[in-house]
Amino acid sequence: MSVDKAAISKTVLELEKSFDERWSAGDNRGYLDNYAEVIAYIDSVYTNPHIVRSEYLNPVVHVSEGGDFAVLAYNLDTYVFDDDGKERQLRAWNSTEAYRLVDGEWRIVHSNWAFSQTTTEAIAS
Repeated sequence: MSVDKAAISKTVLELEKSFDERWSAGDNRGYLDNYAEVIAYIDSVYTNPHIVRSEYLNPVVHVSEGGDFAVLAYNLDTYVFDDDGKERQLRAWNSTEAYRLVDGEWRIVHSNWAFSQTTTEAIAS
C-alpha cells in the first residue's frame, strides 16, 4: 500500500488552520465537531480574545506507515488589536494534535495546547 504522506500532511495542516480560524473568530465548534468520540485533550484553560491574525510556525506532520494516523506539531503566534487599534502579539503557543482517519474523515484524537515563549526556531517536536 502506497501512502501519500505529503498529501496527508497538507490535509491535516489545512484542517488545523480552518479549526483555528473559526476559534479565532469566537467559534469553537470547528475543533469540537472534529474531535473523535474519545479524545485526550489538554488545554491551558484560555478564553477566546478575538484573534485578528495567526502565524503558523515550524509545522511538522508525522504520518504513520499505514496512512491512517498523523501527528501535527507547530508553534502558533496569535495577535489582537490593542486599545489604540494597533496589532500586538497576544500569545505564543506550542500545539500538538494527533489525527486518526475514522470512516474516511480525519478526526482529532489527542490535543495539547501549551503557552510558550515567542520563537522563530522549531521547538515543537
